[in-house]
Amino acid sequence: MQVVEVRELRADAPSVVVAIAGVDAACGFPSPSQDYQTSEIDLNEHLMPNRLSTFVIRARGHSMTRAGIFDGDELIVDRSIRAQDGHVVIAVVDGEMTVKRLRIESGRAVLAAESSQYPDIEIPELSELHIWGVVTRSLHRVSRG
Repeated sequence: MQVVEVRELRADAPSVVVAIAGVDAACGFPSPSQDYQTSEIDLNEHLMPNRLSTFVIRARGHSMTRAGIFDGDELIVDRSIRAQDGHVVIAVVDGEMTVKRLRIESGRAVLAAESSQYPDIEIPELSELHIWGVVTRSLHRVSRG
C-alpha cells in the first residue's frame, strides 16, 4: 500500500465538538429499552491526542484490507509513538513510503501485508528502514452496498 499524500494538522485548529449518543447500536435485533442520553466528544482530543506529532496520510492500494485500511482511506498517524511489533506503521524503505504491519522476527524487521494477494517485505541487510509513524486510525466512507 502506497502513501500518496501527507497532510500536517494545524496546531491552532479549533476544537471539533459533536454530540455523542449514550447508546450502543445493535447490529442484530434492536433493543427498544435503551436510554438515549447524549454527551459531547472533542474529535481532536479523541482522534489526535498528540496533535503536534499527528499527520493525516492518504493511502493507495489493497495490501492492508484485513487491517481495515482500504484504497483511498485517510490514516491518522502519530509520529510520537514508538513502533512495536504488531503496530501498523508508515515505513520508509530505501526512500519509498509504505503502509504495513511491523513484525519483528528473530530480531529482524518484516513489513507484513494484510492481504494474501501481496507479499511481506523482508528488509535486506543493506537496505535502509525508517519507521515514519504509527497508524492510530483509518478514516473511510461506509459503502452504500
